[in-house]
Amino acid sequence: MDEVKRVVEASKLIEEDKTENSLRPQSLDDFIGQDKLKNNLKVFIEAAKKRNESLDHCLFYAPPGLGKTTLSHIIAKEMGGNLRITSGPVLERVGDLAAILTNFSEGDIFFIDEIHRMNHLVEESLYPVMEDFELDIIIGQGPSAKTIKLPIAHFTLIGATTRAGLLSSPLRDRFGIIEHLDFYNMKELIHIVNRSASIMNIAIDEDASEEIARRSRGTPRIVNRLLKRVRDFAEIRGGKITCDIAKEALNALEVDNAGLDKIDRLILTTLIKKFGGGPVGVDTIAIAISEESDTITDVYEPYLIQSGFITRTPRGRVATEIGYKHIGIEHPQNLQKELL
Repeated sequence: MDEVKRVVEASKLIEEDKTENSLRPQSLDDFIGQDKLKNNLKVFIEAAKKRNESLDHCLFYAPPGLGKTTLSHIIAKEMGGNLRITSGPVLERVGDLAAILTNFSEGDIFFIDEIHRMNHLVEESLYPVMEDFELDIIIGQGPSAKTIKLPIAHFTLIGATTRAGLLSSPLRDRFGIIEHLDFYNMKELIHIVNRSASIMNIAIDEDASEEIARRSRGTPRIVNRLLKRVRDFAEIRGGKITCDIAKEALNALEVDNAGLDKIDRLILTTLIKKFGGGPVGVDTIAIAISEESDTITDVYEPYLIQSGFITRTPRGRVATEIGYKHIGIEHPQNLQKELL
């Protein structure tokens, strides 16, 4: 299965740029959830503005879809600077970085998504920029080569990553503000559904909002994606999103009450029915469901583990009691207790 087409995929799809921008909160007060992070940012931003300084460099780390890019937009607006956006893999050469930095104005915000994937030469050239706002440029070659320090306007670098452990220590240590974004609870997700429905001018019942929120894996991006698809069903059925229409749409999309899609459930069912709940290696599971093992490890497995349906052991993957219950099979330990 192509991961890009998964309706519950947390990573942004290319065609979602326009929709996401229209649904983004425009201020920290409008941003739902992440209360501790928001309160800290309000203090940091207000203090920086009071000193007439740029905000310290920020590093946000979290799984995809939780609001890292949205926070960069809000910070740029709150600080009154222009937002320049790029991603780590795009910055292949120091010249690419220089072309961006030399066009900065005082107080601009530079957002680098997936910063852990940046070329190590580009990363090292970024160190003096972050500390002293000077970019070292080497002119010439061999013995006649010389280094020129190019002054850069004071700016704020915002790095976003889904893999904080892959960041080098020298880069991580140069960020003054490091924050983690958590998954969202049901109350926050329902609020996001209602807010997005209002922006889209869709009427929605409260129990329908709860149904969409329950299946969204604690991720706002998935909330909005599911809401758009449910809206399509509602427009055909009469216009308003009711709980019945929401359930019909989500069932048609094969997203169950826990947010698992067809392949998630296939992995879980295969692990339990074919391999007795494990332990079994991921390569064996991949062969059993005709999927690549890397795809299982990187795309499907993280949510199954995070939600407690399966667990990793030194001997392989094992289905938990929650996993057994989800597909309606009695856990072996419970059967043994009944027999005793």
